[in-house]
Amino acid sequence: MKTTANIKLLWTGRLLVAVCLSLGLAIAGGQSALAATPAAVGLGVADSYEVLGATTVTNTLATVVNNGDVGVSPGSAVVGFPPGVINNGVIHAADAQAEQAQAAVVTAYNDAAGRIPDESNIIDLAGRTLVPGVYSGGALSLTGTLTLNGSAASVFIFQAASTLTTSSASTVTFTGGASQCNVFWQVGSSAILGSNSTFAGTILALTSVTADTGATILGRLFARNGAVTLDTNTLSRAADCPARSAIVASTPSSATLAANAAAAAARAAAAARAAAQLAPTGFDAATPALASLTLTATGLLLLTSGRLRHRRSRRATPDNNLS
Repeated sequence: MKTTANIKLLWTGRLLVAVCLSLGLAIAGGQSALAATPAAVGLGVADSYEVLGATTVTNTLATVVNNGDVGVSPGSAVVGFPPGVINNGVIHAADAQAEQAQAAVVTAYNDAAGRIPDESNIIDLAGRTLVPGVYSGGALSLTGTLTLNGSAASVFIFQAASTLTTSSASTVTFTGGASQCNVFWQVGSSAILGSNSTFAGTILALTSVTADTGATILGRLFARNGAVTLDTNTLSRAADCPARSAIVASTPSSATLAANAAAAAARAAAAARAAAQLAPTGFDAATPALASLTLTATGLLLLTSGRLRHRRSRRATPDNNLS
């Protein structure tokens, strides 16, 4: 027979079990929500680039770019290749391909900037182990090691309202199968990667990107409005990332085509002005064939008139040999 004490103990045990189950489900639910990967940021035709600048791309010494193109638009200066080496890629300087890639970078930048953060107000990422998600801060820094934990499909998006700065020898590492293929850094101004640091992911900087001496990048460096500056760096695409787009030969940009059309129009206008100066007064310079015919007819008339006058003068002159 159950006593009152036993009944109370039984109900207390049941209540504790229910509370524990509720807490467990809440914790598990929270982890699942945080670990739910966001959609990847689409790069479009910019996917085939490892380096893309707006004003210039400048390299010092033995930088190596593996499995990607180097481009600049609307600027046209790509300096330092050689001694820099591009393996399985080409240079696109102010051509149609670089122009289209820059447009794709603008789209990708806006996409990344518009994501809702899972965590905000981050200052330094050093010492953190993060699951897939969106992380934001003002001036983001990395002074040590950042670990990204997830699967091959995991996506990590970092939003820096102003700058991104990594210290010398800082590192981005991966666990659980995550990789640099789906790591994106949206930077509101400029990014600086410290000397001998190891960085991972695609930087989408509004202004410029600088990789200091010896920095290694598993990913891409894109600058929307400024320069990309390299110094004895290695840039690579991870082997487990999707294959890059096929290498495409350079074709003229829209700006180049417009400039060529303007130059052709200027040459045509100059030719028309020259024809107008040669044409007789009163005739349209746009009808050079008529002007030429008029000149020919006038010459024939003058020649005929001269011959007639000569014949008349001979007839009017007495023969001096007659007496």
